[in-house]
Amino acid sequence: MADRIVPGPVDSNDCIKEAVCINTRKILDSCRDKDCVEDLRVYPTASSAPYIDNAISVRARCAELLYCSVNVEEICLNRGYYTVDVTYFYRVTGETFPGNMTLTGLAIFDKRVMLFGSEGRLKTFGSSDSPVSADRDMPYAVVDAVDPIALHMSIVDPGTEPTAEARDIPQFIRDEFGEDILLDRPGRQISVTLGQFSIIRLERSTQLLIPAYDYCMPEKECIGSTEDDPCTMFSRIRFPVEEFFPPDSIESCDDYRSLT
Repeated sequence: MADRIVPGPVDSNDCIKEAVCINTRKILDSCRDKDCVEDLRVYPTASSAPYIDNAISVRARCAELLYCSVNVEEICLNRGYYTVDVTYFYRVTGETFPGNMTLTGLAIFDKRVMLFGSEGRLKTFGSSDSPVSADRDMPYAVVDAVDPIALHMSIVDPGTEPTAEARDIPQFIRDEFGEDILLDRPGRQISVTLGQFSIIRLERSTQLLIPAYDYCMPEKECIGSTEDDPCTMFSRIRFPVEEFFPPDSIESCDDYRSLT
């Protein structure tokens, strides 16, 4: 019996069984960016605010990307092109000197790109949609991003900080901090510089004809246990050696945080 075809590189001798029509999203345009975002204002949490007033300096420890808000708008003067507005919400962590006190706050970065998204006048309805509602035939924007690199953090004295616009912070972002975020705190402020890698793309729903080799049946059996004794089940688990020893090398594709 011939070997079963599995997902991956296809040998020229493998036989295509049929042509299959699928519905998927086709990437029409995309871009990648390596943004160095300087002097973002950090809105501190209530417990972190006193540390700022007593600090001589601060240093950045890490930053976490919490959420990206994405909005797509058509460009009227350039047919088929759209602006993609992305708002990045970060949890930034720093450390004060003296005292080595940990401070946490929210930083926000706004970004706009222009991409080709083609045109369409299609109205799509599904079985679960309201009979009187239909969305505009707009392309679908996708943002792929990793946690940023916290490059620098500094104290900004009163009167020298740039004017901060009022921000509407979603409640679920506020909930991530577990305490109040001070958006209009007077006095000394904190700013941070972040390095952000991202890929932004526009996609549209389309139908494609693709070759099919066979049904995608899993080859691996599900591993379970009927044993009531948890120690018996635990004895079958492989010892995680790699968790106790650091790797000898780091692949280049994962080493994006190292300096070039």
